[in-house]
Amino acid sequence: MPSGLICVARIGAPHGVRGAVRLWSFTADPFAVTDYGPLVTKDGARQFEIASAREAKSHLVVTLKGVTTRDEAERLNGVELYVARDKLPPTEDDEYYHADLIGLAAVTTAGDALGKVVAIHNFGAGDIIEIAPPSGPTLLLPFTNAVVPTVDLASGQVVIEPPNEIEGDTPNHPEA
Repeated sequence: MPSGLICVARIGAPHGVRGAVRLWSFTADPFAVTDYGPLVTKDGARQFEIASAREAKSHLVVTLKGVTTRDEAERLNGVELYVARDKLPPTEDDEYYHADLIGLAAVTTAGDALGKVVAIHNFGAGDIIEIAPPSGPTLLLPFTNAVVPTVDLASGQVVIEPPNEIEGDTPNHPEA
């Protein structure tokens, strides 16, 4: 992927017969994707302009310039749309673009290496940080201030306070 691009949306299934598509926006304000001008594919080979957008249940329904039939819309299903990083607003304190976190080193509060951040997920109950250790399965941890007390972009690391269950501590209650 060309550097400096941030994924802001994903095209879903067609909506109707005139080329409209469902669009899942990854911006805080779903309609913000209409403010960034042309959106490009991951490889930068194609660009799309949003001609119109309206809110639907859990997504937007958009028409894209040049997409006028259901067949054309069907071929776009699953395409992720990106925008140049410099077109996005700056983040507030304790706010981060997921792309800023991917690749950061993950260390414990004691300074022990845990691995690298490979993804941030949200399955509906809050953000989850995925950390790939040098070997073994990835760790999925809540991305909360309690578990991730420090994000230091300048030094390229996140500090993790693993929950007791992860560290292997025994429960505080006796077994029956």
